[in-house]
Amino acid sequence: MFSFESLEVWQVSKKLVVSVYDTLKEFPSIERYALCDQIRRSIVSVPSNIAEGSGRTSVKEKIHFIEIAYGSLMECYCQLLIAVDLNYISISNVNKMKPEFEYVSKMLIGLRASFKKKLNTLPS
Repeated sequence: MFSFESLEVWQVSKKLVVSVYDTLKEFPSIERYALCDQIRRSIVSVPSNIAEGSGRTSVKEKIHFIEIAYGSLMECYCQLLIAVDLNYISISNVNKMKPEFEYVSKMLIGLRASFKKKLNTLPS
C-alpha cells in the first residue's frame, strides 16, 4: 500500500470523483467534450495531487500539491454551478454532492495546516 491510500482525504476525494462522473451522465451530448472534460480534469486532479504530494519528500512540496488539490476542488464545484446556470444539471444534484465537497475541503485545509506546522518546526 502506498502512503496516500491510507489517507482519508484521498479515499473520500476518490469517491467524490465517482459522484461527479455520475452527474456528468446527465449533461447534454453537446457538452460531453467541453465543460464535461474540464470538470473531469478538475475533479480527478484532487485525489491525483494528494497522491503526488504524498510521494514528495519535501514538506513544502507536499503543501504545494495539497494546495493544487484544493484549487481543483474549488474549480470543479464552480464548474458544476455553471452547469446549473446552463440548465445542464439541477441545483439539487450539486446540493447532494456539496457535503462531500465541504468535507474534502475541510480535510485538505487540515492536512495543509498540519504540514505547515511541521514545516515551522523543522530546523532552518
